[in-house]
Amino acid sequence: MTTALIEARDLKLAFGETPALRGASLSAGAGEVLAITGPSGSGKSTLLHCLAGILTPDSGEVRFDGRRVDLLNEERRSVLRRDTFGFVFQFGQLVPELTAEENVALPLLLGGTRRTAALAEARPWFARLGLDGLERRRSGELSGGQAQRVALARGLVTRPRVLFADEPTGALDSLAGEQVMELMVDAAREQGTTVILVTHEPRVAAYADGQTIVRDGRTSTLVPARTAP
Repeated sequence: MTTALIEARDLKLAFGETPALRGASLSAGAGEVLAITGPSGSGKSTLLHCLAGILTPDSGEVRFDGRRVDLLNEERRSVLRRDTFGFVFQFGQLVPELTAEENVALPLLLGGTRRTAALAEARPWFARLGLDGLERRRSGELSGGQAQRVALARGLVTRPRVLFADEPTGALDSLAGEQVMELMVDAAREQGTTVILVTHEPRVAAYADGQTIVRDGRTSTLVPARTAP
């Protein structure tokens, strides 16, 4: 049995009187790609945000590499998110004032890397992800697929141990979405990064090694994912 690198145990969380998680659990090993699936409003993103230390559950445990993430204060969780986790969101969320290469380098800059070194680390990702020549463009000059690949490079540039991807293809057409998923899975496997992926699309979930299904804030047993075409 694969040792869990990151796991949730019986998470419960409510927003006011509205329960979002009602005892959710999952686990993922090092280098594993895990899809969190389920209908809209089921608690998928809330579960991901608890795993990433963005939200703190009302009860239950979140463990990363054996440590209780849910017991860390905000400062320590912020350091964990900056140095150890990577993130890709549905709309990329690039900083519009920055060039594409500056967006990719941003996590390194926030971590204290000097600008010249950070940009040097960011630039190879452009050839790797089919973005040659776009280094100096801003987000408004990129297509949706290009912007999402820049966001993917930003999420992986620090070589995170876990990459959290929340509906990373939701704003893309099917071809661009498949390209982003192939690049994300390939890059993560090369780096040994664990990927926790939220999606409601079966074709996207098919890229994962397995799935956890969320319905009404509860998780079902991990089931095998289909092989991507």
